[in-house]
Amino acid sequence: MLAGASWELRFGARPQGDGSTVFRVWAPLAQSLAVKVFGDGGEPRTFALGPAGGGVFEARAEGVAAGADYVYVVGGGERPDPVSRFQPRGVHGPSRVVEPEAFAWTDEGWKGIALKDYVVYELHTGTFTPEGTFEAVTRKLAHLKSLGVTAVELMPVAEFPGGRNWGYDGAHLYAPQSTYGGPEGLKKLIDACHREGLAFVLDVVYNHLGPEGNYAGEFMPLYSESHKSPWGAGLNFDGRGAEGVRRYFVENALYWLTEYHVDALRLDAVHAIADTSERHLLEQLAEEFHAQAEVLGRRAHLIAESDLNDTRVIGPRAEGGYRIDAQWSDDFHHSLHALLTKTDRGYFADFGKVEDLAKAVSEGFVYCGQHSRFRGRCHGTPSADRPGEQFVVCIQNHDQIANGYWGDRLSRLVGPRRQRLAAAVLLCGAPNVPMLFMGEEWAERAPFLYFTSHTDPELGRAVREGRMGEYESFVRVEGETESTIGGFSDPQSEITFIRSRLDWEAPEKSPHAEMLGFYRDLLALRRAHAPLSNCDKSRTRVGFDEARRWLAVERGDASGARALLACNLSGEAQPVPLAEGAWRLALWTGDARYGGDASQPAPPERVRGGAAEVELAAWGAAVYVGDE
Repeated sequence: MLAGASWELRFGARPQGDGSTVFRVWAPLAQSLAVKVFGDGGEPRTFALGPAGGGVFEARAEGVAAGADYVYVVGGGERPDPVSRFQPRGVHGPSRVVEPEAFAWTDEGWKGIALKDYVVYELHTGTFTPEGTFEAVTRKLAHLKSLGVTAVELMPVAEFPGGRNWGYDGAHLYAPQSTYGGPEGLKKLIDACHREGLAFVLDVVYNHLGPEGNYAGEFMPLYSESHKSPWGAGLNFDGRGAEGVRRYFVENALYWLTEYHVDALRLDAVHAIADTSERHLLEQLAEEFHAQAEVLGRRAHLIAESDLNDTRVIGPRAEGGYRIDAQWSDDFHHSLHALLTKTDRGYFADFGKVEDLAKAVSEGFVYCGQHSRFRGRCHGTPSADRPGEQFVVCIQNHDQIANGYWGDRLSRLVGPRRQRLAAAVLLCGAPNVPMLFMGEEWAERAPFLYFTSHTDPELGRAVREGRMGEYESFVRVEGETESTIGGFSDPQSEITFIRSRLDWEAPEKSPHAEMLGFYRDLLALRRAHAPLSNCDKSRTRVGFDEARRWLAVERGDASGARALLACNLSGEAQPVPLAEGAWRLALWTGDARYGGDASQPAPPERVRGGAAEVELAAWGAAVYVGDE
């Protein structure tokens, strides 16, 4: 058992101290089960698994140690382990026995950090570096540390088909992607993050499994006849045999927390988890996850992606909530982008007013029960009473770039002035947990596209045709413009994947170097002044003028310190009023060292608010701190 752990993974292959391995699998759909173990060049050995009750089969295989490959013989076929810790030859290949206690962790003193102190950096392992591995990410941690982020978030790494995938087609939930570096590589990365004082967040998918290489349904009643999902049959969280299926997913969360020392899990699309049980899966997951984190003596968090604007997801159990620690808030992204880009297609049709951004900053959800034109119905629940750290906000993420803008980053949609304004609102205005997407800090120009590498030709064709249909619909609505980055990008093509890689030479060149300097200074300012980073909504005051398109956010702190962000969201110079008190200029977006126009006058260094106003250039912003 791992040190300090009251929980251990009881399924899969578990090496013993005597040179044997115990194989254990929940397979209520199987009549009989055996495990075939492949040796070093010799003939494979087969061991029969006996029933252990409750649909569980198990056997102790003598002379089988860590490093051995194996398959289960079930229903006349050979299948990987549904709880495989490693798939060295991909989703269809044999599983490998892994010794979970073998890795020498060096993070004994790491206890995690409070959620309000998170500054998240989302990245895709395969395109973050030219090498596309966990080891290569490790070599970039110094950059992230100097940037000022505090948490590294990886898009899903559960074994998927081929070597190019976003990760949401994962077929083996317990096996870190082999082409990225497998279990050893991921543990080394997490250990290195903790050594640098960085929290580690892993994106996991509990609403569906990938269509290729997913054999778990041959072992267990994985799918539901009552529920459908955007990816096909829904998972069986509330039907016959659901207890074991629920455990399969809950155990996975405990596995990452315990064996991999993750600090947080980002739960993909929880709105697609259909569960009519008296106790929702999310509630069970949160209770067991938090209990195990307490046993381990670490701070650990659950962050949901939800399309519902439903505070039940993040609410306390006493109020009928699921007690998920935080959730992504799309309303912040949409309200800001509608102002910056003036787009009104799709879900952006519900936004476009300065009032929307003001509400997103002051409350969280913009839609809290009123009618949504895009959805054609009332949408959302009130969120004003939920703490600021329960909302993760961003101006870019993988979905919004690749699906909302067909690969275009903000750097392709608007100029540097608006990019700097957006970053200032994100990092100094919103009393929430901010998240950056890889390359955002230097205004990366490479697109981030949707890519796959399915080895099943028919599945690859279906993905290509489905994406083409979505693209053609987008072009009909949007028109063939620069925002379609030159045409349709085949998700199965390696070129699409290569185009999505970051250019690590860009940060050394203008104008990217200036943008990187701006982000570093913004994050340093955030660290230096408590009002900018305390996530305290109760001490946040927002003023705005719809006609003149300005926004002013006053931030306070229990210490009495204050800060203020003044924004001009128009294409013309505008005066913006300041709150009462004495203020000192800390940063402004038009500064020439950030790429601003040197001929534009700077806002006043010191000013007394109340009757005073500061003149801001078009799409300009200024951060002031209290000067009493």
